[in-house]
Amino acid sequence: MSDVVFTADFSSRRQWVAGRSWAYPEGGPVNPTDNKLDHLVSDPAYSRTGTFRATRRKDGLWNAGLLTTEGSEDDFLLRAGDVLETRVRLPTETGAWPAIWTWRDGGQEIDVFEYHPDNPDLLEFSNHVRGGHLYHHDEAVRPGGHVDLRVEFGARSVIWWLNGTQIFADRRGVGKNWHAHLIVNLSVSAGRYHPRPEAGTKEMSYAVESLTVRRPAAPPHRAAESDS
Repeated sequence: MSDVVFTADFSSRRQWVAGRSWAYPEGGPVNPTDNKLDHLVSDPAYSRTGTFRATRRKDGLWNAGLLTTEGSEDDFLLRAGDVLETRVRLPTETGAWPAIWTWRDGGQEIDVFEYHPDNPDLLEFSNHVRGGHLYHHDEAVRPGGHVDLRVEFGARSVIWWLNGTQIFADRRGVGKNWHAHLIVNLSVSAGRYHPRPEAGTKEMSYAVESLTVRRPAAPPHRAAESDS
C-alpha cells in the first residue's frame, strides 16, 4: 500500500518557487556551462499553468520557465521508495529541452526524463547519484506527443516505466537515505550536444498535465500483547 503525499499544483506558491534554482550557478538565472541558453524568469505565464514556456530574448538567450520545491513554504522532498507518476506533452521545436528531475545540495540528481525533438523518438533516463543511464527509442515518443511516465526511486534500483510498461531498472538505486527536491522546467539547448533553436523560432513549450508522488505506507505497529 502507498499514500499520495504530493499532487502538483503548479499555481501554488506554497509548493513551488518559480524562476530560480541552486542547480544553476548562484541560483540562476543562467547556466551556460551546462550548454543552456536559459534565462530563468518568475513570470507565472512561463510555468504556473503547467505549460512550461521559453521565448527568445534580444540578447540571444531565452526567457524560460522553471519550478522547484526547493525553498518553497512546503519544502517537499522526494525520499527513497517514493513513486512519481506524470503525464507530459512533449515539445515540437528544435532546441527545446524539457525535463523533470531532482536536486539537493549540489547533486542528488535523478532525471525522470529528458527530451530533445531532434531525436524525435528518444527519451533519456538517468541516475546521476550512483550511475545509470538509458537512451530509449519508442514509437510512442514523438514531438507533440503525450507520454505517461512512472519512476520508482528505489534504494537499490531506480525503475522507469513508459505508458505502463517497465523500460529500465538501473540496479544502482539511490541509497536508503536519499532525499531531494523536485524541478520541472524547459531549458533551451545551446548547440554543443543538440541543435540550437532555428532562427525563425520565437517561442517553445511543453506541458505537464499531471504529477503525483506516492510513498509506501508505514507498516502498522503490532498491538502490545495483553499481560492477562
